[in-house]
Amino acid sequence: MISKNFIYKILSEVELEKISEEIKKQEQKTSGELKVSIKKGRGFFEKNKSIRDLAIREFHRLGMSNTRDKSGILFFLLLLDREFYILPDSGITEKLPQSFWDELAKSTENYFRNKNFYEGIIHVIRKCGEILSEHFPRKSDDIDELSNRVEIG
Repeated sequence: MISKNFIYKILSEVELEKISEEIKKQEQKTSGELKVSIKKGRGFFEKNKSIRDLAIREFHRLGMSNTRDKSGILFFLLLLDREFYILPDSGITEKLPQSFWDELAKSTENYFRNKNFYEGIIHVIRKCGEILSEHFPRKSDDIDELSNRVEIG
């Protein structure tokens, strides 16, 4: 688990709360689910795993594969390893090409390269919210299927 001292060198408690609030705001426009998970780095038994493999495992651990429309997006960060991965569920990948996710990752890298972690995370959440609202508009019977809290582990 990330110690509070470590995470607060990257994101303040206020920024973490604002990220959760932004997730909630974006999800009000869509039936999709957004989630941010931040880990300190790879564990001992994860050294040879790709960031994609770790993101997939986290996606399932968080129950994101169980959403009604398969419209969840995980933004997964490994801070010490300086890596991140944007993992959309199968319902989204059917509608959006990989080039969209590659471009989003590239624009996010610019924020992180300049140590603007909060702004970079907000950027991803807003872009994902925009695209989800286009392809997965909010339904009348929509419920918030996952917590909006940032996962820290």
